[in-house]
Amino acid sequence: MATRILLLTQWFDPEPTFKGLVFARELVAQGFEVEVVTGFPNYPGGKLYSGYKVKLIQREVIDGIKVTRVPLYPSHGQSGIGRVLNYASFAATSLLYGLFGARKPHVIYAYHPPLTVGMSAALIRMFRRVPVVYDIQDMWPDTLKATGMFSNEKALRLVSRVCDWVYRRVDQIVVLSPGFRRLLIERGVPAAKIDVIYNWCAEEMVCTVDAAKPGNFPTADTFRVLFAGNMGKAQALDALIEAAVILKQREANVSLVFLGGGVEVSRLQAIAQQRQLDNVVFLPGVPMAQVGAYLASADALIVHLKKDPLFTITIPSKTQAYMAAGKPLIMAVEGDGAQLVRDAGCGVIAEPQNPQALADACIELSVLTEQARAQMGQRGAEYYSQELSLKVGVQRFGEHFRRLGK
Repeated sequence: MATRILLLTQWFDPEPTFKGLVFARELVAQGFEVEVVTGFPNYPGGKLYSGYKVKLIQREVIDGIKVTRVPLYPSHGQSGIGRVLNYASFAATSLLYGLFGARKPHVIYAYHPPLTVGMSAALIRMFRRVPVVYDIQDMWPDTLKATGMFSNEKALRLVSRVCDWVYRRVDQIVVLSPGFRRLLIERGVPAAKIDVIYNWCAEEMVCTVDAAKPGNFPTADTFRVLFAGNMGKAQALDALIEAAVILKQREANVSLVFLGGGVEVSRLQAIAQQRQLDNVVFLPGVPMAQVGAYLASADALIVHLKKDPLFTITIPSKTQAYMAAGKPLIMAVEGDGAQLVRDAGCGVIAEPQNPQALADACIELSVLTEQARAQMGQRGAEYYSQELSLKVGVQRFGEHFRRLGK
């Protein structure tokens, strides 16, 4: 008999989400029976997607996956009250459905954030005696404080206490990095209860080996280092612009290419223009399905985040995409991200927010032979396939589901 899993997640396709339809499909492919319990799609804009209307319950089948949508208050703006209502409403309705509507599963999988999903799962577990696997993708209250979402110390302490309550009441915790695991152990969670399962990437979109080179990409007469993704405060990309100044002064034949959107784009563009940096190129964001062609066109790929204790224990999701794309990396994030690149032997490490170190790393890769860079990229792709891929990650989750579902 197939192990039945209730996937409890506030965000699910068509919303942009990490453990969504791709995860559910692979679980079914590996022999599990899956029901998804989620809300009506409104993330990230806080407005309901067209074709959806909040109602008491909506059942649909997406690619053979049973999806049950329960009502919530749509919101994802700056309003703290709106965000709290959004989280609390889904927690309440998913709890009611989990207690009285869902066929009893063998195991519940709960996706965090938000923390309220963990609270709902813990209460369903208590009343229906169903084991819970709790997947922590964001370390609360640390992230809330670091992003400025919450600054009230009393509120942060309360969130911390609720986290501890949930951790005690779930059967297995899964985290995305060794640093998350160390932090939870420091906070009193038994080591035996925590497993590290690295995130995977959108493999079918990233691994486009034969994709045509985008027309707006710089030509191959310069060494092209690509930063792809959101450009916000956390990425601290001023350091890369300063690195471009150093590269120009040293007459290095290196271009920095920025692909994507974000709150910092126009400011960074203005600085590059003011400094007359002809070795910096900004390209507008493209749909995820087209990103692979840009990764394939670059000579090297860069990950950069500001120096912050929180970022030393996380692995930016673009790391996996860059490795899967088979290109050499410049990893300018300290801690677990850097260690992953060292373990795979797929790139060079640079100190974040250090323009000199970033420029040196670009030059170090640019002077290697094409063969040496290709081997570096190949090592990253092989490491991804063996350690980080969707198939490997879901197999690891599957071992916990089968063990707990007996």
